[in-house]
Amino acid sequence: MTTLSVVVGNPKAESRTLAVAEALAERLRPLLGADKGLRLDLAVHAGDIFTWPHAELDALTEQVAASDFLVIASPTYKAAYTGLLKAFLDRYQTDGLRGVTAFPIFTIGSPAHTLAVEFTLRPLLVELGASVPAQGLSFPTAEQGRLDEILDAWVDRNRQALPTVRGSQGQ
Repeated sequence: MTTLSVVVGNPKAESRTLAVAEALAERLRPLLGADKGLRLDLAVHAGDIFTWPHAELDALTEQVAASDFLVIASPTYKAAYTGLLKAFLDRYQTDGLRGVTAFPIFTIGSPAHTLAVEFTLRPLLVELGASVPAQGLSFPTAEQGRLDEILDAWVDRNRQALPTVRGSQGQ
């Protein structure tokens, strides 16, 4: 079974960032031939993120690493991802996400942060061994009412990368 999981590093549970990530995942699953995987809202685990070892977080990191595809999202804080997301990703060794194809998302409050997802989250995911074949999505929070339109446009712009992703997964 091929799975697409969602991980969100917003310190607020059930955030707009989570809504954007889940909406993109719903669009990608049929295109990638993937079933629903893990839904990980890190805000729920914020109190335990620095506890080493932690059986529940250890199991969650294993589930994320076992995913074929991953939508990973964060609000933009100081032109980068949140400390919560970074602390979670620090639980992985180098190449800990080898074999995972990731689609990074930042929710942004300013157009000045449009490229932050490419310059901060993409390199971290690549360092961890993930493949990141498509452009990261910078979603302006002020445009929540245009969610469908913006996500559809992102999928259209990145569609050419998706068949390559699909072929690399042996489908």
